[in-house]
Order: sequence, then structure tokens, then C-alpha cells
Amino acid sequence: MRLGLAQINTTVGDLKGNVRLITDMLDRARGAGCDLVAFPELAITGYPPEDLLLKPDLIRASLAALEQVVPHTRGLAAVVGFVDADDHIYNAAALLVDGRRAGVYHKQRLPNYGVFDEKRYFQPGRDCTVFVLNDTPVGVTVCEDIWFPGGPPQAVTHAGALVLMNINASPYHMSKWREREQMLRTRAQDYTAVIAYVNLVGGQDELVFDGASVILDHTGAVLARGAQFAPELVVCDVDPEAARRARQQQSMRDVVLAEDARIPTPVVSVRSPIPASRPSAPPHLLQPLPPTEEVYQALVVGLRDYVAKNGFRDVVVGLSGGIDSALVATIAADALGPERVHVAFLPSPYTSEESRTLAAQVARNLGLPVIDIPIGVIFRAYLEALAPTFAGRKPDVAEENIQARIRGTLLMALSNKFGWLLLATGNKSEYSCGYATLYGDMAGGFALIKDVPKMLVYELARWRNARGRVIPQGILDRAPTAELRPGQKDTDSLPPYEVLDPILKLYVEEDTPPEDIVARGFDRDTVARVVSMVDRNEYKRRQAPPGVKITPKAFGKDRRLPITNWYRSMSRAESALSDNPQGSQVDT
Repeated sequence: MRLGLAQINTTVGDLKGNVRLITDMLDRARGAGCDLVAFPELAITGYPPEDLLLKPDLIRASLAALEQVVPHTRGLAAVVGFVDADDHIYNAAALLVDGRRAGVYHKQRLPNYGVFDEKRYFQPGRDCTVFVLNDTPVGVTVCEDIWFPGGPPQAVTHAGALVLMNINASPYHMSKWREREQMLRTRAQDYTAVIAYVNLVGGQDELVFDGASVILDHTGAVLARGAQFAPELVVCDVDPEAARRARQQQSMRDVVLAEDARIPTPVVSVRSPIPASRPSAPPHLLQPLPPTEEVYQALVVGLRDYVAKNGFRDVVVGLSGGIDSALVATIAADALGPERVHVAFLPSPYTSEESRTLAAQVARNLGLPVIDIPIGVIFRAYLEALAPTFAGRKPDVAEENIQARIRGTLLMALSNKFGWLLLATGNKSEYSCGYATLYGDMAGGFALIKDVPKMLVYELARWRNARGRVIPQGILDRAPTAELRPGQKDTDSLPPYEVLDPILKLYVEEDTPPEDIVARGFDRDTVARVVSMVDRNEYKRRQAPPGVKITPKAFGKDRRLPITNWYRSMSRAESALSDNPQGSQVDT
């Protein structure tokens, strides 16, 4: 049996464009001699459609779009993700065979954690079907259905399915492909079945889908693997009869059905034209990217698709002479081409000559002209206007943030005047601790490295330099600084990043209690200080632009905490905030 996995880059709501992608891939699959080709979860609407699913007209349009696909399945069979509806709506997969609808499966396990909200919209399905396609029993499931033992995959394989088609829109985070393949290997071995797992590719708001579609035989061996972050058709010949023979040698008396696998599972026979004699499909087993390159490509794809799918052409970045803005400008140039990237240098009275030199080197290495807009005169005008009100008070964070907000205003002016998307340059370490200025360096339409911890920023920069040096060594070597006052360093306000980032990973991404973080060897006062900063800056993060998710838990849909919140899990952190557990909402 020849299987095809069509990992395509859909756009949410672009039904016409998505149908075109599907029909083009059907033509390619037919030309490749595929018996059965699978498309990602909700391929018709794009994923995730979120509250568009509350619009009845979208549901009607989605159903009509599926009907446009049906005639294009002449000569083969296809599994296509779509939104089905009766009195409820369902996350569904249609089996289309030789120009007709042969059946529909409704997803049963609806994820409702992390970035997922499927129980908000969908009704779970109740039935499974085994489709006997040209004498080969095939089961169809959707994404979460296969992630845990039992359930629909066990039901259809227990009813005789030898091939399990699983369609997905599985969002990326670092090295997630390893988790998927280990899980799929276990399912293939447990159910003695060929598993074909197709995944979406491309960027959608803060999510990136990495493709890496995979086919495994009944022993769990990987037969084929698609590219990461690139649309393509993965074609592979599989041997369901080998699974049948292996299954016959097992004692079916030992098979115990999980409670949620006791699902009505009728068997339906369908036929599709059998392709004429064909040569074997060439091997398609691409190796996954190394971890740092994988993250870099996720950022490239996330930015490229956010720009294209939201109708922008160019972007603008404020270069500071620091590592964050240098990396953002570099990724933007790689994603869009340098002709579509603009950079501005906005020196204040505290900007060093070193920063000017390093920013100029970055721009020159990327082939970008620099827009030079000194902010000293504007800054003095602000200080003069505020002098009567600020009389008798020493300069502090208020004066520092005025500089950041002037820069934000000027960069937004460039965005408005020329239609350029402004890229904010803050990293995850800064967003975690509130070490960013509202309406200043947080200004922008997209925060590209918002989910990239500071130490990973350096790692990405070094990786990119190894493929062609663009970020000067001076930027990698200098101590991080906002340069908003004389001699300022990030460590004036934060622990060293090599200490900070591991604490943030434990507290933010893994929800480790502060006392347990201390028990792992971290200084108690440092942990209390970090936890306090994270907890009291939720209001800032709520106002931040979206950015590419690359860790298991990103700020945004992954982590939804109340802004008004008096709960604290560490007494030392509580006492640091005096009588107000929420803390002072002062920009840093």
C-alpha cells in the first residue's frame, strides 16, 4: 500500500487558499501513485480557528469547501481534516474515495490544556469506523486521540485495522519531534499496526507547526520522515500484511481493551482504483535538525508567515548594539531578505560609542542601511516639561523609561508612515522579570524572541555566526546593558542570566514550587527575588505583542494567570512585597 502524507501550510480562515493547497497536493499524490493520502487536522479551515468556530457562516463555508475537494479525489483515497456539524460542531476527518465521501470520523479526545481550547468549541465523537480500502483495513483518528493508550486507536486496531492514519496540527516546541516519535513507536508496537502521522507546517500567530510527518511499521521502526518547517508530500510503501502476520502470531486472549476503547466500531468496505504497476517509492527518511538550528528555523518560519499572512511586506527593528536586537535583525534578514528589513539607531545621551560601532557593524554585515535618529533633544524636552513636577526628586526609573518610550514612539512612527511591522526585541528572561518598558522596548507588532531565554539568545547567535559571521564578537562579549543611565548593567537589576534562566525554566515552564527550586541548590534570596519579579509583572506580559512559541510553556495562551492575584507560594517572596502581595507595578 502506498501512503502519502501531505504536510501543508494552511492559513486560518483562507478556505479558498487552503482548498487550493489540498487539491494541488492531491494531484501530486495521484502522480506519485498513492493509494491513500492524508492531510492535517482542520486542513480546510486552518488551525487553530479559535472563536471563528462560533460563527455559523464559517461552519457552512467550511462544509462547502470540503465538497469542492471531493471531486479531486478521483483515482485515490484521502483523509482530510474539516469542521463537521449537526446540532454540534466536531473536529472531524473525512475519508474521500474516488470522488465521493466514504465516511467521517469525529475526534474523541479533545485537548484542553496549554494552547488548546477544544472543549470550548467541539463535541467529542462517539464512534469509530474501520474502512477496508481495497482489502486493507484502515482506521482514522485525529491528533490527541493517539497521544494516550487506549481510546480510538485501540478500538480500530482491535476491530481489525492494520493501518492507522492520524492527522495532526501539533504545535512546535524544542525537540518535540522526539516525544512524538517515542509515543508513536509505543502505539505501533502495542497495537501491531502501521501508523501514518501527518502534521501541519507553518506559522499561525504565536504557534509554529513543524511538520516532521512520520510513518512507522508495526514494530515501531521509522519508515519515512518528512522535513521540518517545510511543506512537502511524504510518500512511502508500507506492508500491512506484515502487521497482519505478526498479529496472528500474538494471542488475542491477552489483549485487554481500555475502558475508553470500548467504542462501537463498524467495518465499512470501500474501493478505489488500484494504480497500475509502479516502481517502489524512493526512500524518504529525512534527519531532524540539530536542536539550535531547529529553534532558529522555527523563528524564521514563525516570522515569515506572520508577516505574509497578515499582509505586511517589510519590518523595522531598533538596533541598540546589543545581542537581542542584533539577533532579531539577523533572523528577519534570513526570513524575509535584507531588502525587506529596515533598522534604526536611536542614541540617547547615555549611548556609548561602542554601541554605535557595534550596531553599525551588524547593519553593514546584513547589508542594511541605518536610519539614525538621535533622541537627546527630545529627551531634554521631556525633562524640561516634567521639571516643575519632578522638582526635589532624584532621577530614577521614570527618566530611564522616558528614553525607552521615546524610542518606541519613533519606531512606531516609522511603522505607521511606511507600513513596516515593528519587531520588539525583548527576550523571555526580560519578559519574565518585567525587565522591559511598556510602550517603550515592548512596543511593536510582533515580539520575535519573546519565548527565547537570554542564554539561548547567545547560543542562537553563535550558531548563526558559524554559518557566516554577522553578529560582531564585541556584542557577544560585552556585558548586557540597557544604557539608560551611566554605567548601567542588566545585573544591576537581575541575577546573572546563567543563574536566572534555570530558575525561570523551573518556575515558569515547569511550575516548580519556589521551595523546591531552593532545594535544588539555588540561593534562597535569589529565588525569592526572581519569583517576586515574575509574579508582579503579569500585567506587563498581558500587554506584550505575540511572539513565536519555542519552549513547552510560553507566555500567552500557554500560561494564563490573573493580573489581580494575591497568592504567593513562598513566604520570603511575600515579605519582600511588604503589605501588598501584588507589588508595585513600576516599570524597570
